[in-house]
Order: sequence, then C-alpha cells, then structure tokens
Amino acid sequence: MYTVKGKSNKDYLLTEHIPLVKRLAHHMKAKLPPSVEVDDLIQAGMIGLLDAISRYEETHGAQFETYAVLRIRGAMLDELRTSDWLPRSMRQNMRKIEEAMSILQQRLGHPPTESEVAKLLKMSLVDYQEMLGDGGGHQLLYYEDFHDPDGNDSFLDRHCVDENSDPLRSLLDTDFRQSVIDAIDALPPREKMLMGLYYEEELNLKEIGAVMGVSESRVSQLHTQAVARLRATLRELAWTGPA
Repeated sequence: MYTVKGKSNKDYLLTEHIPLVKRLAHHMKAKLPPSVEVDDLIQAGMIGLLDAISRYEETHGAQFETYAVLRIRGAMLDELRTSDWLPRSMRQNMRKIEEAMSILQQRLGHPPTESEVAKLLKMSLVDYQEMLGDGGGHQLLYYEDFHDPDGNDSFLDRHCVDENSDPLRSLLDTDFRQSVIDAIDALPPREKMLMGLYYEEELNLKEIGAVMGVSESRVSQLHTQAVARLRATLRELAWTGPA
C-alpha cells in the first residue's frame, strides 16, 4: 500500500520525467528505419519509466534519472526486438554489402568507395545508395552474430557458465574493445567524423547533415555504410578473437 506521501512522490516522478521519455524516443528513432513509429517507442518508454518508479529506491546509490534512463531505453529495445523492426531481407542485403566490402578491402588494400562496392554487387550507384538508406538502423552486433556458423558451441554458451555470467562484459574485457576502436579509426575520414558526431557528440541526423553540408537522408546512408564497414571488420572477432 502506498502512503499519501509515497503516491504523491511517484506521481511527481512520472510527470517530471515524461519529457525524458519523449526525448529518448526521438533520439532512438533517428537511428531507426521509417517503419518504426516514435509513438510506439514512447509507449514502451512509459512502461519502462513506470517500472523504474516502482523499482527505484534511494538505497540504489544512483540518481533516479540515471536509473530511469536505463529502464526506459531497455523497454524501448525490448519493443524493437519483439516487433522485429529490421526485416530479414534487409539483413540479407546488408550482409551482401559487408561481404563485398570485406572482399574489396583485401583486394584493394584500402576501404572501398561506394562506386567500387556497387560495381562488385552489379548495381548502379543510385540503387546501392537506396539500399543503404533502407538499411537505416543496422546494428554493429546482433544476437546471431555470436553463433558459430559451423554449428559448434556459441560465444554465449562458452561464457554463460552460470546465471551470474555477463557475456557482453566478457567480450568487452578482451581485445575486442580495442579492435572496435581501431576499426573506427580506420574508417574513411567523412564516415569517421560522422560516427564521432553521432555517438560522442550525440547529434541527430539532421544536425550532422548541417555540420557536414549534406542532407539528412545522405547522413543515414553514410552511417549505414560505416556500420557495414565495422561489421565486415569485426564480425569474426566476436567468435575467434583478434589474431
């Protein structure tokens, strides 16, 4: 049972942090395909906020907003996983791009240009760029990336030895983290700049477009291409580890 004071405090936290939910939803929406509705993210985020309010205690040792952000983002990600927002066909197209980039990188000794990738895929440059635009929201890692294609035990199986194991922490505590840093550093200058503005400065696509002097849709294409380059470089590391 809530006391009058306790219920009042909870109502205050809910009202005070609704703008936070909306801000996080719009920031996440900027990373996702047009098919994802921001209202769905807000709805999921509100569920996360309510969960944070019901679970939070001062003894957690964290400010409420810090705790709430984790719960809100987690609820939004759960909604995205449930709705399977990136179609299988689009993942297959992105895998083709990654494979083409990997082949060309080995063949040419430098990050391939868009024209070079399009040529290997036997596509026009316009069609290739449209494919990149459709792939907005492509992620650096997916759950299935942790599985061995030959059917052996997976990274998760080897590192989830008990309920207290943290496979992501195991991954980041290895040289994989440094490999990610090195892979970003090896990106073409414009894509490296974009990733810095997006992930470090936390600018949205429209703001990045203004800085770079290109359209918002072009920023989305370049971001998808940068993620594909990183995946092409890092895909095997999640399984085999750095050489």
